[in-house]
Amino acid sequence: MIRVLLVDDEAMIRAGVRSILDADADVEVVAEAADGREGVDLTLSRRPDVVLLDIRMPGMNGLDAAAEIKRAAPAVGVVVLTTFGEEEYVARALSEGADGFLLKTGDPRELLLGVRAVAEGGAFLSPKVARRVLQRLDHDRSVDRLKARDKLSQLTGREREVLALLAAGMSNGEIARRLFLVEGTVKGHVSTILTRVGARNRVEAAVMAHEAGLVQGTERREGSD
Repeated sequence: MIRVLLVDDEAMIRAGVRSILDADADVEVVAEAADGREGVDLTLSRRPDVVLLDIRMPGMNGLDAAAEIKRAAPAVGVVVLTTFGEEEYVARALSEGADGFLLKTGDPRELLLGVRAVAEGGAFLSPKVARRVLQRLDHDRSVDRLKARDKLSQLTGREREVLALLAAGMSNGEIARRLFLVEGTVKGHVSTILTRVGARNRVEAAVMAHEAGLVQGTERREGSD
């Protein structure tokens, strides 16, 4: 069972997201919070597998909450719920260690895929969010397609395969099954990939893979667990 904490100051948004999650028998919403501080406190007391975190909230915002959650409970997955026009916030959330990004107006199926991927130790980027994040990162950090490809050129063929599947939202277990590897081997590849490309976390590596065009044609398996 995947245990989820939902943090958003809008009751209607929480109700909508909860209804989607409740439709999956493998997902349980263990608590809800209306602000970041309450979300941090509930994370520490309930220890969910995944926290779905809004960005703009009164009191402690989602960005500060994400940073505090990752410092205090790094094993808990953090998925940022965002809307268009908040690319600068998403870029900062990335630097705080967020594991996934989803649009509030996106496909409900993406929500479930994202929660599952992050709960299993993977990363998940909504394709639409990824495009906007890439535009922002290109503006703020001048990480263009050529530079991203240059960084990825340091990887072996197998590491590029692992990175492409990671960027498609797969967990280590899913990547291992897809490539017929032991999960520990995949973990080793991921660690090496992060070091070689200079990424701070899986999501940053996934963004770099999207920027380099490595994910084109890579499909995430449906119904995997």
